[in-house]
Amino acid sequence: MATQIAVVTGAGSGIGRAAARALGRAGFDVALLGRDAQRLQATADNLAQHSIRTLVVSVDVADAQAVQDAAHHIEAELGPISVWANCAGATVVGQVAALSAQDIERATQVTYLGSVNGTLAALHVMRRRGQGAIINLDLAPTLRDLPLQAAENGSRAALRAFCNSLRTELRHDADHIRLVMVDLPAINTPHYNWTRNLTGKRLKPFGPVYEPEVAAEAICRAAFTTSRSISIGWSNSFAALWRFAGPGCREARLASHGYKAQMSHDWAEGPQPDDLYKPVPGAYGSEGPFDAKARRLNSPWTIFVSSGLRASLFGTLAAMGLSAALNHIRQCRKS
Repeated sequence: MATQIAVVTGAGSGIGRAAARALGRAGFDVALLGRDAQRLQATADNLAQHSIRTLVVSVDVADAQAVQDAAHHIEAELGPISVWANCAGATVVGQVAALSAQDIERATQVTYLGSVNGTLAALHVMRRRGQGAIINLDLAPTLRDLPLQAAENGSRAALRAFCNSLRTELRHDADHIRLVMVDLPAINTPHYNWTRNLTGKRLKPFGPVYEPEVAAEAICRAAFTTSRSISIGWSNSFAALWRFAGPGCREARLASHGYKAQMSHDWAEGPQPDDLYKPVPGAYGSEGPFDAKARRLNSPWTIFVSSGLRASLFGTLAAMGLSAALNHIRQCRKS
């Protein structure tokens, strides 16, 4: 049986590097895409120690033609692509009034259009065979609508809507190409140190934070699932319900606590290098600076929830609520 081929963008560090390792352990040969050739090679060297065949392709995912060319190069060198995971992203953190249109445009190009470019390239080659899996990253409901994160939220919301439309088209055309969204909570990656930060203070994760290996496991599961999405932890499922049932209350809560929950007490020591327009030089792995508080795969709080399971949960709660309401009406009529 021929080895299956997976493509991972943003594979030089953070979630992308962890995902490449997870997919390699699952039996895939892995094509590594990203801007920093040295970090991509470091990832490839790590995978080679486990006899995983790799191909390094240095590319900016914001360049649509370059991503298309990379897909054809991968198919020629490694073989037919069966899984494509879009893990690359970049953003700017700060109040909207302080953001420049140029920075928002660049963040959108990398996070939204970069994932779109990867999706289009994957579709182009997968449709020759009529099967495959495309994995895109989304924010968990607990992280949506956060203050200071308008650029990231805008990009992810656009990607979410894009994927919803594409999914219906794939069903209409009877393509066996699966499109899976992975809803990620805060992940302990180096991006907290190199995100363009206009707050003046050091950034920290909002809510529970997980190690990159947890995100990588979710991405690896997405490669095999038939579900529309996978999220991490029950709290994100209940947060989705809260966003629907009490948007005003959640908005007030984020307005009063959302700022300080994302910033440490320490002021940043002057302007810091960021990766919005070019990679930050240096050797970086998957993990960031929050190992002490990050949850790992063996944590009892690390639970993977598929869209089907979440729908069943919400359906059960709705049925229980309806049953309680009907019983109350009956009691009122009797009295």
